[in-house]
Amino acid sequence: MGLPPLTRLGDTTWTALAAPGAVPPILAIPVGSCEQHGPHLPLDTDTRIAVAIAERLAAADARVVVAPALTITASGEHQGFPGTLSIGAVVFEHVLVELIRSADWSSGVVLVNGHGGNAWAVRRAVTLSAAEGRDVLSWWPHIEGGDAHAGRTETSMMLALEPALVRTRDAQAGNRAPVADLLPAMTEGGVASVSANGVLGDPAGASAAEGIALLEQLATDCVAQVRAWRA
Repeated sequence: MGLPPLTRLGDTTWTALAAPGAVPPILAIPVGSCEQHGPHLPLDTDTRIAVAIAERLAAADARVVVAPALTITASGEHQGFPGTLSIGAVVFEHVLVELIRSADWSSGVVLVNGHGGNAWAVRRAVTLSAAEGRDVLSWWPHIEGGDAHAGRTETSMMLALEPALVRTRDAQAGNRAPVADLLPAMTEGGVASVSANGVLGDPAGASAAEGIALLEQLATDCVAQVRAWRA
């Protein structure tokens, strides 16, 4: 899937969106985070991945325009690690609801999610928005066998997107137990209670080639879900 010039909301004007004959676009909103990603990945890893998927969606579907990313969201589980910023799940839910309301000029909103910690807020915001009669799709990445946080999966995708920001010499394994087993402790004490370095998984073996393949896999799934939603 190639990347021709992309349509970004911030690059256009209101008059272009309202021009005679213009079709209201689908608005894709990348939903990321600013939170620790171990010693080797940048704090905005989730945001960069979400933006990359949204851009690939727009490249594949001319109906889509990409909004500015949501970069500070609900990351309370990463408190205790310097650099993490969070507005909390309740506040983020309200942010999403108001943002979706403000996009009534679009033909629908796709939340391109890159941070699992936002799930509660996103689910509630989508439910309320649907009850208000708004058309919203929430897309989440799913990689069979992928690790949870700052492991091989995210490291590979960042090597494909921004290799200069991946500190490969600092990469180290974290807690490799299944996330389901760690959830009780993380619910009580956050990620720091189960992983001193913030990693859930192991970045060993990550590669740009694998990252490209993963990004294309996710983008293909996102495109398919949007087309099924808007068929």
